[in-house]
Amino acid sequence: MAYEPIENHAIIGDMRTLALCTVSGMIDWFCYPRFDSPSVFAAILDDERGGYFRIAPVQEVISTKQFYWPDTNVLVTRFFCSGGVAQVIDYLPVPENAAHNGSQTPQSRLVRRVNMARGKLDMQIECYPAFDYGRKGHTAKQLDHGVLFESGELSLALISESPLTLDPRTRNELIDSGIRVPGQGLRGTFTVDEESSATFVLCEMTHDPDRSPEREALSDGESRRLLEQTIHFWRSWVSQCTYTGRWQEMVRRSALALKLLTDRETGAVIAAATCGLPEHIGGERNWDYRYTWIRDAAFTLYSLLRIGFTSEAEQFMKWIETRAHDMDPDGTLQIMYRVNGEHDLTETNLDHLEGYRGSKPVRIGNDASNQTQLDIYGALMDAVYLYNKHAAPISYDLWIDLRRMVNWVCRNWKNEDSGIWEFRGTQKHFTYSKLMCWVAIDRAIKLSDQLSYPAEREKWLSVRDEIYESVMENGYNEERGAFVEYYGADSLDASLLVMSLVFFVSPTDRRMVGTLDAILKSPREGGLVSGSLAYRYNVDGSPDSFSSEEGTFNICSFWLVDAMTREGVTNSERLEEARLIFEQMLGYANHVGLYSEETGLTGEALGNFPQAFTHLALISAAYNLDRALNKQKRSE
Repeated sequence: MAYEPIENHAIIGDMRTLALCTVSGMIDWFCYPRFDSPSVFAAILDDERGGYFRIAPVQEVISTKQFYWPDTNVLVTRFFCSGGVAQVIDYLPVPENAAHNGSQTPQSRLVRRVNMARGKLDMQIECYPAFDYGRKGHTAKQLDHGVLFESGELSLALISESPLTLDPRTRNELIDSGIRVPGQGLRGTFTVDEESSATFVLCEMTHDPDRSPEREALSDGESRRLLEQTIHFWRSWVSQCTYTGRWQEMVRRSALALKLLTDRETGAVIAAATCGLPEHIGGERNWDYRYTWIRDAAFTLYSLLRIGFTSEAEQFMKWIETRAHDMDPDGTLQIMYRVNGEHDLTETNLDHLEGYRGSKPVRIGNDASNQTQLDIYGALMDAVYLYNKHAAPISYDLWIDLRRMVNWVCRNWKNEDSGIWEFRGTQKHFTYSKLMCWVAIDRAIKLSDQLSYPAEREKWLSVRDEIYESVMENGYNEERGAFVEYYGADSLDASLLVMSLVFFVSPTDRRMVGTLDAILKSPREGGLVSGSLAYRYNVDGSPDSFSSEEGTFNICSFWLVDAMTREGVTNSERLEEARLIFEQMLGYANHVGLYSEETGLTGEALGNFPQAFTHLALISAAYNLDRALNKQKRSE
């Protein structure tokens, strides 16, 4: 099998785990039972050893189309053949009560329903799991209603009322045929026409008698009802969205994607669905993003609250509060956690996997979790401030922890750190880190004033102002006429676009306008923008420890729109330019409206997919740009 382009994928999920499905009908990424669990299918990281689950016509396919059932996360992959039009409907049913906790959480089921839109076709099914990222073998057993795969303590069954037959080939025969997964699978054909359908359920088998293969097999009527229930869930959920402005469809799709990346037990939002997808083909920037970053907190709260999802914001706020209670005695936090709050993210290379199109190493875990990144404290305090302002007052117990944290920031803001881009092997006085230390103290002062909570107010005011003057003196380069990446540098950094977003500096201040002008230049001219897409920094002039190239960073492109929009309040030309860049960015979404971390030279998706940060920034940019355009229209 050839690797599918990253942009040829869509995701399905149930807010506990998720799967990636290609336009060719192949599920090539699926972890079980959680987002960050070992994979069962991982052909996207190794097309021979990773494992996959494919359903497609036997007959030659003329073309395919893939789309989401309107206002849902139910995926439809449609195959156009000379004998008819077949479609595979993929989804993970959401439990009726998606707020179960702990061991009571219902187990995930992956459902694939096949029917004909018109005509009659023979369909082929192939399912070759590769447990634990292909590191563990498995046994396979024929069942009356399917096939049972067992690997260690995990048993998964593929169940159907349609006949399923175990592939009789041995491992050596599989290797000879080019299929290198470490165990048997199934391969067969079935026929569907306009009067029939076939449903396949991949689920865990336990000793619970209610989870027997016979009970898991779905009749056509049961399959229809389960599909209808899932459609109803997603439509009911997205109907809470209060956004009615321009680009409503893309905003709602971003919200639906973010919901898939949200753990239904804890409310934590993972950074992306995948690990190991490269920021440059053949390069070594291949990270694991299946965790929750403190940095994302403020962007998550802001975006969710802006478009009406207050219950999601409240649940995520509870996760943040738990992390604050769990901070070290000195007031420090880890920069990222597993969705359940676990700290251990030890990084390991999966050397047996080829990596996407040969991009090695494939990493699981993330050693950046041990870095010092000072900006996270500003992100956390901004999130708390936004929640307190737009949702509900925070508790005094939380304030005690936050107060300790802010005092730590006051003592340590002068230190070097690894920065927002998590540079490995080097630390600098990054301007963005200092900026966000200012945000941490500024928001703490505002919260203390609003809630009348006790605080070291005079000390905080003094340090806040000291940071401000430090950034203005050391983070601004008069020769460049712009804020720069780190103190003493002349290189730019797109993260500084948020300076006006966090109200550090006026969007019309000459320093901010100069920074925006400098960033808007092409890389050849020393800027960061190429064809409306923004790089996060210049790789050649940055303290990056990796030599490989990377694509433009999608969140930075939306930050650019947001920063231009804020200046555009008093500059109509800038506002129109912001709108054009935003519209162009929408054109880089894939066929179902999703974004990876980066965009490559030819418009291809790069990096982990889909990325929550990008969709959060899209929502923010759309909200603010729409509001600014409405204000401009009223003033005309």
